[in-house]
Amino acid sequence: MQQGRIAVVVKGYPRLSETFIAQEIFGLQERGIDQLIVALRQPYDPYVHEVHEKITADVLYLTEYLKDDRARVERAFIWAKQQPRYAVARACFEADLKHKKNAERFRRWGQACVLAYELPEDVNWIHTHYLHSPCTVARYAALLTGRSWSFSAHAKDIWTTEAWELKTKLADADWGVTCTKTNLSYLRSLCTQPEKISLVYHGLDFCGFPSSPPDATLRDGSGDDSVQIISVGRLVDKKGYDTLLRSLCALPEDLNWHFTQIGGGEQQERLQNLSAQLGLEDKVTWLGAQPRTLVLAELEKADIFALACRVTKSGDRDGLPNVVMEAQAMALPCVAAEVSALPEIIKSGETGLLCPPEDAEAFSHALLSLITQPEERQRLGTNGFHSVHQNFSASPGLDVLECKFSKCLEPCL
Repeated sequence: MQQGRIAVVVKGYPRLSETFIAQEIFGLQERGIDQLIVALRQPYDPYVHEVHEKITADVLYLTEYLKDDRARVERAFIWAKQQPRYAVARACFEADLKHKKNAERFRRWGQACVLAYELPEDVNWIHTHYLHSPCTVARYAALLTGRSWSFSAHAKDIWTTEAWELKTKLADADWGVTCTKTNLSYLRSLCTQPEKISLVYHGLDFCGFPSSPPDATLRDGSGDDSVQIISVGRLVDKKGYDTLLRSLCALPEDLNWHFTQIGGGEQQERLQNLSAQLGLEDKVTWLGAQPRTLVLAELEKADIFALACRVTKSGDRDGLPNVVMEAQAMALPCVAAEVSALPEIIKSGETGLLCPPEDAEAFSHALLSLITQPEERQRLGTNGFHSVHQNFSASPGLDVLECKFSKCLEPCL
């Protein structure tokens, strides 16, 4: 008798911005849960996280665009039409088309047919990260093959997916988890069986982080040694880097500080131009996407971590940013926006400072207070260090998922 595997459906793999997913896959691997990673597209990041190198699961890459491998897709379509559950799956797809008929929906149907056709027999269960496109593919494939499925919901997938679609997916899933209290409340409000959705913080693996909070530096912006401010995140609208740049511009001219940003993204050129317009060229360093070792080295040199997230016009927002937990694990005091789960990680005035989103003036005041007060940096950083260790370890969440998946995986002949 052999235990079955879980097919873990993700949008792309590996991805630097989704190391929390990789950490979860590895954590489950360490707990004896066998997995097959299914990616809707190939990787494009210039580096991989070190945790990706520890993952031994096979990876199945679906055809990203159906036209790129017509023969593969056609084989899957022919097979799908011969399946006893084809009519059920096709009816679900066509019902979704009535709400939104576009090329994206047809692409996901094609990918679902490929996934259903190519799934190994020892895959007992399908689990999808995100409730948007990966979930669409997972749901159709589950219907085609008669497998059960579950989900992990995070951020953009919840808040940019229309309510009608969330309701249908939540109704079909056997169970699901999400990583913030705000997410949980909203998803449960859309579900006829709200108890099947649970709160599971994805947490942090503290391996490689200090075992005790290091002392803060004494620099206070008045001498030759500049106070080091850092941020790690993709250069996209929801990260609010334009607000952060304006807050830095508002700092007193005689204050000695330097800002380092790590991460690439679609707004890189616009933000670098804004930095120049604000006269910050000599005080800002853009490092782009970097490997994990360099990110940790830069965090170790920093005095303050800053992240000015916002809710975008589309509803997109952060969920539970790993980078904030990582900064706290380095005993860095964090200045962040009061958005999504950030108030769940940071208690303002106790473990960091929270500001209203898109309020550059408030951000500037918060940064000024920490730049000029090394003792306050030490207090908040130490409190944040202890808080993240006590409340956001990855182990409790992995224990919950291990229990759920173990019940789903019946031995295969």
